[in-house]
Amino acid sequence: MSWRANPLTNPMTDFAVTWDYRCPFARNAHEHIIEALRAGAPWNVRFVPFSLAQVHVAEGEPDIWTRPQDDTGLLAMQAAVVVREQFPDRFFDVHEALFALRHDEGKHLEDAGEVRRVLTASGVDADKVFREIEGGEPLDRVRREHTAAAEDHEVWGVPTFVEGEAAVFVRLMERPRGDAELARRTIERVVGLLTEFPELNEFKHTSLKR
Repeated sequence: MSWRANPLTNPMTDFAVTWDYRCPFARNAHEHIIEALRAGAPWNVRFVPFSLAQVHVAEGEPDIWTRPQDDTGLLAMQAAVVVREQFPDRFFDVHEALFALRHDEGKHLEDAGEVRRVLTASGVDADKVFREIEGGEPLDRVRREHTAAAEDHEVWGVPTFVEGEAAVFVRLMERPRGDAELARRTIERVVGLLTEFPELNEFKHTSLKR
């Protein structure tokens, strides 16, 4: 089954966002979303896996789905999808921990031992998750959701926010660092621009004063 955001939903409560654990900007955006949701933000968020490796497959080369061992990000992504579907109460912890594995600890997302460590530390049965991965369904789900995002909304990167028929790639430069109000305000600004100001196609600082 492919995914598609519902065009009839309330834009401030229902939206989707893509991720690949290798992207620091995806990490920033997802931390804002999770921080706000944990503090009670009334949103229904669909977390959508999106492979940056597949986006960069050259013309004539086989899709990354046929050779997942060549991609450094797919193992962790598959594990997260299993947790999202079968251990939803642990998804936020695993999701943040897999971003941290890459960006804080400098570990390899394709290292099964490290992914297992994250799962176990987050209260998830790592053996069950890896049995699911070995069965092939998680990879197929990642492929389906990635393909639906690319075909239905012309998504090409992460993080991309999607509401109804609208989609926008966003770079947030800072993490929420425990500030739930900042996190909620930040995401509401992003989704508000997406849904209420479609005339704004590009808004980018020429330099960063930091």
